[in-house]
Amino acid sequence: MKQLTEKQKRAPRKAAAILLAVVLALLVAGCGKQAGTVQQGTLNEQGALVIPVSEITSDPQFYALTVNDTEMQVLAVRAPDGTIRTAFNTCQVCYSSGRGYYQQEGDVLVCQNCGNRFAMDRVEVEAGGCNPWPIFDEYKTTDDEQVVISAEYLQAATVLFANWKTAV
Repeated sequence: MKQLTEKQKRAPRKAAAILLAVVLALLVAGCGKQAGTVQQGTLNEQGALVIPVSEITSDPQFYALTVNDTEMQVLAVRAPDGTIRTAFNTCQVCYSSGRGYYQQEGDVLVCQNCGNRFAMDRVEVEAGGCNPWPIFDEYKTTDDEQVVISAEYLQAATVLFANWKTAV
């Protein structure tokens, strides 16, 4: 019977180590990722935020914008019933903490300050409490092509973002 060389003996262990490293890298990349995407919001001539309906999916889309020198985000998501829901990406209770914003984890939004988990289908349905600040119909227009959030409402909401994402 032929003896294996040291190199041949190490080959299966080396392959297993490489496979383990690849699996761990994929797990880390998948677990740390915010599922919703952050993109620059588009303001029209009047200063209103325009969100194309074609971009809105069951994963929240985060739209970054600057209004009156204040950085803010609006989130838009398509609820299971097909309706489009919008909210400011800041918590109604924790907004002044610097960490009162949401990130997606699986099928929920999680407040980065208190850890409250908020179901996507509750966006723009609930007001008050630890949930994303809703943008109701009176502050936006929606048609088959776009959602437009008024400049006046965006300007009024800048106070919600005065300490936004300042704590790490």
